[in-house]
Amino acid sequence: MSENSVEALLEEARLTAALPPPAERQRLREAAGLSRAQVASAVGVGRSTVANWETGVSDPQPPARLPYLRLLKGLVEIYPTAPTPAPAATTAPPPAAVADPEPAVPAPVFTGHDTLRGPDGLAVEGDPGPCVRCGVTTTFRSTDGHPLHAGAFCVPAAPPNAAPPATAPATTVPVPAAGPLVPGLPNVPAPAAASPTPAPVPTRPQRRARSAARAQAETTSQISRAVQEEAERSGGDEETALKALIKRAIPDVMHLFNETRATARYDYTAYPALPDILKKPSKKDPDQIWEARPRFHHPGYSLKAPGDTRVTALDVNAAYLSALKCWLPIGKLEHTTGADGVGPKRAGVHLITPAPWPHPHLPDPIGDRDEPGALWVTDATLRLLQRLSGPKHGLTEAPVIHESWTSGATENFLDALRKTLGAAREEAIAEDDLLTLEYVKAMYSKFISTMGESIHNREMVRPDWMHIIHSQAYANLWGKAHKAHLAGLDVVAMTGTDELHVTGDWRQVFPEGRGVSQMKIKHGEGKASGEYTIGTVTR
Repeated sequence: MSENSVEALLEEARLTAALPPPAERQRLREAAGLSRAQVASAVGVGRSTVANWETGVSDPQPPARLPYLRLLKGLVEIYPTAPTPAPAATTAPPPAAVADPEPAVPAPVFTGHDTLRGPDGLAVEGDPGPCVRCGVTTTFRSTDGHPLHAGAFCVPAAPPNAAPPATAPATTVPVPAAGPLVPGLPNVPAPAAASPTPAPVPTRPQRRARSAARAQAETTSQISRAVQEEAERSGGDEETALKALIKRAIPDVMHLFNETRATARYDYTAYPALPDILKKPSKKDPDQIWEARPRFHHPGYSLKAPGDTRVTALDVNAAYLSALKCWLPIGKLEHTTGADGVGPKRAGVHLITPAPWPHPHLPDPIGDRDEPGALWVTDATLRLLQRLSGPKHGLTEAPVIHESWTSGATENFLDALRKTLGAAREEAIAEDDLLTLEYVKAMYSKFISTMGESIHNREMVRPDWMHIIHSQAYANLWGKAHKAHLAGLDVVAMTGTDELHVTGDWRQVFPEGRGVSQMKIKHGEGKASGEYTIGTVTR
């Protein structure tokens, strides 16, 4: 090894030993009047990387690590931390009342973000202690034994100049005459020292709930930081910023997905081999799975017939985001015949022959299909058919199940990601932030569409999941159509997974708004949007 290489390693070791915490990195940059873009250009990384270094999401890594550490060292020499002012002079207590101060215990130096995990892949919990990053008590540990929030999900630290909470003035409480008296006040007994009430120790479910809340807050803040970065980079041009956000939507949402799975067991990147029915014969040809693809129109109405029947075109908000709540197979798909592979906690794809749909005034749960006979459907479609053929609805006969490819399943695999994106969406709506709203939409829509054999997302090759989520979105829409029908409204049309046209007072059935559980009037080009009138035809 050359002398220069040795010196470079020694220099990096010296700098690393004094690596300032993330907040101090940001203070030094701002004190020098430098932008993140300037720092990024100087050390050879992207602007978002500098933002991650300053917020604690990640630490500097080679080859940019050494130049960044050199920059910080130089800035510390120019902008040292302001000395803490000495306290005002006070009257010293008697010598006997002064206790010898205990030696200060140095805080542990922590520069990594690895969480200690057990053989099952879950984060290991221990005795509660202050997190080395944010100071908030946590039961999780880092790989070097220090308290650290799982996945490095920390709550923001309180500002250093935050005022302590106000306390009520002390009052004298009467006590019995017996007992020691306060010198100088012979008639006032000394108040007994109150024993502090220990704070209740949170239960394991409470700790998990708090950890989940902190994790969601951290991942949601990553969305806002990305929007701010692109808005600043574009100079306030929203169109340019949106294009940049859409371009980075896939890697960003995969990062969020990984963050929400800090303590998860299932490794989605080790995806199992898929049966031939889930493989495309070519780039242009689809696989054999049928997704319910509806283009329903009520036979009693016609857009071309003149009339005065008022129709409202409704739009389902974030249909695919809501559909992330579905049963997904998480193991290797196993082949079964008959109904052996069907169960409440199994999911996959099934070859079925559906029964005829005898209700022309309601959309067919299978969607528009020209050819009768058997077809491969997803678990979401089969569950819908089973509900509609059950005793509660009795709208059709049960489908005949010929064979299945299924595995054990969970309904919560994507739930943390769904809640994170949903929270960011709600916040964007409240602040009328169109840029964030479109960015979030691009993230969840591209996340789903690239689960198949896509060059844009090679981490996750699960076309079965993609089909199931698409079908779940349609099943959710079908449920809304049926709810409108039961309320006395006519379902005039239903298209795709988010468009529903109904007659009558729809606001008595669905709450109006932009939330995921609400509906809004669809506005767009064409006659069949917003509110319009049509005529009836011979029934």
